[in-house]
Amino acid sequence: MIDCTDTLDAPAKPAARFHGLRLAVLVPCHNEALSIEQVIMDFRRTLPEAEIYVYDNCSTDGTAEVARRAGATVRREPVPGKGNVVRRMFSDIDADVYLMVDGDATYDPQAAPAMVNKLLEEEVDMVVGARQNIFDEAHRFGHGFGNRLFNTLFHRFFGRRFVDIFSGYRAFSRRFVKTFPAISAGFEIETEMSFHAAQLRLPVAELSTAYGKRLEGSSSKLRTFHDALRILRTFVLLLKEGRPAAFFLSIASVLALVALVLGYPLLVTFLETGLVPRLPTAVLATGLILLSGMSLMCGLILDNVTRGHLEQKRIAYLGIPRTGERG
Repeated sequence: MIDCTDTLDAPAKPAARFHGLRLAVLVPCHNEALSIEQVIMDFRRTLPEAEIYVYDNCSTDGTAEVARRAGATVRREPVPGKGNVVRRMFSDIDADVYLMVDGDATYDPQAAPAMVNKLLEEEVDMVVGARQNIFDEAHRFGHGFGNRLFNTLFHRFFGRRFVDIFSGYRAFSRRFVKTFPAISAGFEIETEMSFHAAQLRLPVAELSTAYGKRLEGSSSKLRTFHDALRILRTFVLLLKEGRPAAFFLSIASVLALVALVLGYPLLVTFLETGLVPRLPTAVLATGLILLSGMSLMCGLILDNVTRGHLEQKRIAYLGIPRTGERG
């Protein structure tokens, strides 16, 4: 656990600073007709100041119609994938504070005011609703194991800033939303959000929140092995983009080690006899050494490029006023 994680003991009352701020509750949905009305009603009660937007992503069960009858503003994203929905939501909606929550009624709406309060009072750019008892209450073994594994990998490569990098319950500042690239297409979008905050070293916080099971008759959209492979691919890409020197140094080290194992006996033989008995192996070892050097140079060059991109992201971030300020 990290020190910045708090536990929600009681619902927080909306702060006076809510007044005059534009709040938006963003709900990405795919086939959530059984639960979306409850989600809308719950968040209308806990955040009455907020405008609720439901983004329907290729639903076939009437999710959009149910959400519209419940009073939400309904929009559609025809390209499948949660990442595509988030990119559309962040592009379309203009607000001072954003709260994103899944439409499956598994997240605690009572935590919403506390998350917004924390965002405003601590002047952070993202508050993550870290899920309590996620492994015992609402996950299959494969999901729970994968969650622990990827959280550990994230801590190892990008720093221990989050307890729950996959939570879909988050509050954002306008600064975060309007500078977030949103490259991912699917459920790996939460990993990208966590990486974006870690790479720019943005002020963030977590709030421990209750997490429950889906309603009876509702099914999870997660596919254990398929989504795990996509998230693993995202980790590799983010590591290459965020830490290219370390990424290509690892490849260079492996290539150099293999070349050393193959070439050392040949070198010993050559020093003793002046002959190279296995020419193909010598050529292979030489090629591996050259590839190792090229990989190392690629890492150093891309590291400089990444620093330039990071500076541009930081400048774009600083160009947006803080929450509550007007540019």
